Amino acid sequence: MRFRHPDGTTVHLSYCTNVHPAETLDGVLAQLRDHCEPVRKRLGRDRLGIGLWLAKDAARALTCDPAALRGLRAELDRRGLEVVTLNGFPYEGFGADEVKYRVYRPDWTDPERLAHTTDLARLLAALLPDDVAEGTISTLPLAWRTRFADAADAAAGAARRALMMLVERLDALEELTGRSIRIALEPEPGCVVETTADAIGPLTSIGSPRVGVCVDTCHLATSFEDPTAALAALTAAGITVPKAQLSAALHAAEPHLPEVRAALGAFAEPRFLHQTRTLTAAGLRGTDDLDEAVTGLALPDAAPWRAHFHVPLHAPPAPPLTSTLPVLREALTRLVGAPVPLTRHLEVETYTWQALPVELRPRTRTQLVEGIAAELTLARDLLTDLGLKELP
Repeated sequence: MRFRHPDGTTVHLSYCTNVHPAETLDGVLAQLRDHCEPVRKRLGRDRLGIGLWLAKDAARALTCDPAALRGLRAELDRRGLEVVTLNGFPYEGFGADEVKYRVYRPDWTDPERLAHTTDLARLLAALLPDDVAEGTISTLPLAWRTRFADAADAAAGAARRALMMLVERLDALEELTGRSIRIALEPEPGCVVETTADAIGPLTSIGSPRVGVCVDTCHLATSFEDPTAALAALTAAGITVPKAQLSAALHAAEPHLPEVRAALGAFAEPRFLHQTRTLTAAGLRGTDDLDEAVTGLALPDAAPWRAHFHVPLHAPPAPPLTSTLPVLREALTRLVGAPVPLTRHLEVETYTWQALPVELRPRTRTQLVEGIAAELTLARDLLTDLGLKELP
C-alpha cells in the first residue's frame, strides 16, 4: 500500500510474510497464492506491498538461478504484489515447532550472516518495482547478548567489520543497478542492541547512512522506551531509520494479581521467545521468556509488565490484559507525522497468529487473511489520520 506524505514523497506500508512459514522457493510461491493475493483482494486493492521473508534455502535458490528470480518477480506482478523491503532477521527455521534462541543465529560475528544479507540485498535490488529506487532490509541487532559476554571487544569488532564490508558491497550494488539498498538493525530485548539507545554507539562507529535502525514498536514498548525521546535521540545522533515495524506488545498493568498471572500464562508457549520486562526505580528488569516471569519470583511485580508477544493490532487481548497500541500510535506520529518523515518504509509484523492462545488463533486460512487485512486497515487509518493520502 502506498501513501502520499504531505511533503510529496511516497510512504510504503507492507505486511511481513514471516507469518507464513516457508523455507523453499516453492513455499514462497505458495505464500503469494494462498495468503498474500487473498489479503490484497480482501482489501479491495489492485496492489499490495509485502515485506518478504526469504529463508536461507529460498534466497540461495534465487541467487543461483536468475530465471527463478525473474519468475518470482513475474509472479509478484501477476498477483498484484510489490516488494520494497525484506525481513532479513530470521535465517531459517522460523516455522519450526521451537524457534526460541535459534532465531539469533547466525549473528553478525558469523560470516554466513554477511553472506546471507548480501544475497538478500542483490535479490531485493532485482525485485523492487520499476518506479522505486530504494529498498530496505531489517536484520538482527548484532547478536544475542550472551554471544558478546566473553571476548566482547573481539565480537564487537567482528560485527563492525562485517557491517562495514556490507556497506562497501551495497555501494557497489548501487553503482551497478542504480538501486539503493539500506540495512536496519532491529533492537530487541535481550540482544546486544536491546534499545534504540544501544544502537547509537555501534552505528556511529560504522558512520554510514546505509546502516540505521529498524524501529519495531513492540520491542520499543517492551523495553519501556518513550517513542518521542527515542526517535529524537536517534535524530540528534544522525542515525537513520530506514524502516519501522508496526507491532504491539502484551501489557499487564497489575502483574501481582493471580488472575493477571493466569491470563499472561495463557500466552506462554513453546515456539517463540517472549522476553518480559518491567520498569523499576533501579531501571529495567526482565526475564528471557514469559513463563519465567509468571511462574516464579524472577521479576518484580509492583509495576506493569510488558512481554515481547506480537499481538494483532486490531484485536488487543481481553481484560485484565491489553496491548501497547498507544505506543505504536505515538511512534507512528513521530515517524511520519512530521513535515518530513523519518522513514518511508512501514511493515506490519504480527508473526505470532498461530502462537496465540488456542481460542484466539485463526482456525482457517480465510480467518487469517481477514485478520491480516484488519491489521492493515487499522494501520491505513492511522496513516490517513496523520494526513497521508492513500494512493491507488
